[in-house]
Amino acid sequence: MLDAGFTADGLLELLGAPAYAALARSETVPALRATRSGGDGPLASLVRLFLLQQPVPYVHASAALPVEAALADGWLRREQAADGGDTVHATVDVRPYGGPEGEDWFIVSDLGCAVGGAGGIGSREEGVVLGVGGASTTLAGITVRTPVGSALDVGTGSGIQALHAAQHATRVTATDVNPRALEFTRLTLALSGAPEAELLTGSLFEPVGEATYDLIVSNPPFVISPGARLTYRDGGMGGDDLCRTLVQEAGARLNPGGYAQFLGNWQHVDGEDWHDRVRAWVPRGCDAWIVQRDVQDVTQYAELWLRDAGDHRTDPAEYARRYEDWLDEFEARKTKAVGFGWITLRRSDAAEPSIVVEEWPHSVEQPLGDTVVAHFARQDYLRDHDDAALLTGYFQLTEEVVQEQVGAPGAEDPEHVVLRQYRGMRRATKVDTVGAGFAGVCDGSLSAGRILDAIAQLMAQDPVVLRDRTPEAIRMLVEQGFLEPVTEPVAEPGGERGA
Repeated sequence: MLDAGFTADGLLELLGAPAYAALARSETVPALRATRSGGDGPLASLVRLFLLQQPVPYVHASAALPVEAALADGWLRREQAADGGDTVHATVDVRPYGGPEGEDWFIVSDLGCAVGGAGGIGSREEGVVLGVGGASTTLAGITVRTPVGSALDVGTGSGIQALHAAQHATRVTATDVNPRALEFTRLTLALSGAPEAELLTGSLFEPVGEATYDLIVSNPPFVISPGARLTYRDGGMGGDDLCRTLVQEAGARLNPGGYAQFLGNWQHVDGEDWHDRVRAWVPRGCDAWIVQRDVQDVTQYAELWLRDAGDHRTDPAEYARRYEDWLDEFEARKTKAVGFGWITLRRSDAAEPSIVVEEWPHSVEQPLGDTVVAHFARQDYLRDHDDAALLTGYFQLTEEVVQEQVGAPGAEDPEHVVLRQYRGMRRATKVDTVGAGFAGVCDGSLSAGRILDAIAQLMAQDPVVLRDRTPEAIRMLVEQGFLEPVTEPVAEPGGERGA
């Protein structure tokens, strides 16, 4: 298939940008027109066969891929056409997918389910296997990609997370309750030229027993729903119990220093702080970084997932009944809204674990794997340094941070100063005059204490008072990634290091 140019770049060249974009929206008419004008070459045949679910003459398909092997493996079937010739039909969707380093990969899913997620696949089949959607790519982007000995993908689906993990893990295990999903994963890995993975059937960690891993990832069936209709999305446990169970059990399956990274939904329960709810999920021995990216009220949430299954296209009375079921479920659990976000655990075995739970609905820059590693490194530093130690430490302004002065045009002094990140989490924070001056001077050559003493002298303030009240602000700037600790002081001009 690679020889035929069946890649993301090849599709763009054949179809053109408008038809390529329409295909991503599951609109096939522009692509059909483009393939008709493209003739019967191998690339056009593959597009019609796998992406557009159109029959292709056997002879044309044979010029594009090993048809007999595909027929034997079950991802093609053969039929006799009305004109007496043989045609082949795809039984699966095979879609080109560009890897992070420009690799040409292929993701295998059920026909018509290559996008899925909030866009709505319109399928109510229990065992349907989805392809790559927004949730899949989000998890792939936030996952830590340092080389590891072992990785586990829980609820692998079409195998996208296992495929990514195979690039930096010596051994990959993938599990799913749906045996068909494991077959799709096997095919995804094989077509993409990735090493074989250990494929195990079962729920959550049950298939792996007491085995431990350096990396665990999961895009689980996290939808909070009244019952388990659809394996790919409904967890089959009450409320957010599946996500809670997954997180709580992950700690015992992590090797020291290992990461577990999940997507999840959690309930916002009347009279309960959602921060406290998810914080209570974190297992002993683990640091955690939990980020809520979105929150929907119960009506928005129910409508999203009713449309996902195509229920809005059924009889209006049936749709209304299902809608009532969702609202009854939420009312019984006193749920007023549902949050969606990322959960990252790191096995640190620290006596005082770092658990950060925050809401960040703003845009970020993927991939964030390195940002995740840096976050936990900063937590380690802050945990090991009290206020006195912070003042003896050296810091430098993170490379992507800029300073903005906000105020009326022509004003002598700004109303306030904002530090803004242009990479990673893209945070912004207001700082006072001392904070702005401190951050602006941090280049790793002077200790925090010396910088504060200099600022105190310039501003005619008591240096002792300034040293006493500033460590909290320094701690915040480090925690949020505006400042990073410097292990070795940077030499000042003239070759000396700051004391």
